[in-house]
This record gives sequence, C-alpha cells and structure tokens, in this order.
Amino acid sequence: MAVREIRVFGDPVLRTMCSPIDELDDGVRALVTDLIDTVELPGRAGVAAPQIGVALRAFSYNIDGDIGYVINPVLAEVRGEPVPTGEGCLSVPGLWHDALRYPWARVEGIDLDGEPVVLEGEGLLAQALQHETDHLDGKLYLSRLDAETRKRAMREVRESAWF
Repeated sequence: MAVREIRVFGDPVLRTMCSPIDELDDGVRALVTDLIDTVELPGRAGVAAPQIGVALRAFSYNIDGDIGYVINPVLAEVRGEPVPTGEGCLSVPGLWHDALRYPWARVEGIDLDGEPVVLEGEGLLAQALQHETDHLDGKLYLSRLDAETRKRAMREVRESAWF
C-alpha cells in the first residue's frame, strides 16, 4: 500500500500501550502491508504500528533480508544476562546508545490467517524483537539506558533539528 511516515519522539502514540488486534479484517491487512512496505527501506530492522501512528499490537521486521510481521506479539522468553547493545530507533533519529538487551529472545503471535507465528534468535533478531515489543508497550529504547546516558540522550533530543 504505502511507505508510512515515522512518528518521532514527543508524539503521544509512541507512549501508548497498544491494543490487541481482535479481528483480522481488511484494515489489519492494510496495516500489515504498510508495516512491510515501511520496513523494507534500507537500514531498517523493524517498524512497530505506533511508529506509523496506529496504536495496535503489530510489527514488521527486516533482519538480514528476512522480512515479515507479527500480529499480537508477546515477548515470551528471553535468555542470558542483559548486555549493553548499540541501538538506535527510527522514532529517535540520529541517536545511538547502548541499551540493555538480552542476547536471545522469542516472540509468539499470529499471522493474517490467525496461524501461530514464533520468532526466536540471538543477535540483531533478539534485539529487534525486544525493541519492537517495547514500542507496543509504549516504551522507547531511551528508557533502557542508564541514568547518565539517558540524561545525555535527552539533551541530544532537545538539540536535534527534528525535535
């Protein structure tokens, strides 16, 4: 359908707890198409529905050319000790900081046919699964930063041209 504009820090939809998707209708199909179209652009690992202005539980991913989506994802399991991981976010453009992330993660949800979807892995996939489910809970990666780094990041946000 369309590549959608990414909402940036300060937009209330990014702080909203997203609602589950109860009916797999044409509106949800259009949302999934837009999420996929939007994540296909170079340099994007994931796009959550609130990042395109929709407070519903869905996200798309693009990890090493593997592109897909999950509806009603739940972060079902994480493994290992959280480690500082370099991270950025389309909704906080230009910033890059170490956020604490688990090295392995599993998300469970459904597809457009209501069939179960399970995504699990380590590295960038694990990071993306955690990052995108955070978006659906109204959290930005900035909340995962230690206090000193978060203070510096907020100063960077205030000084940015897009804010």
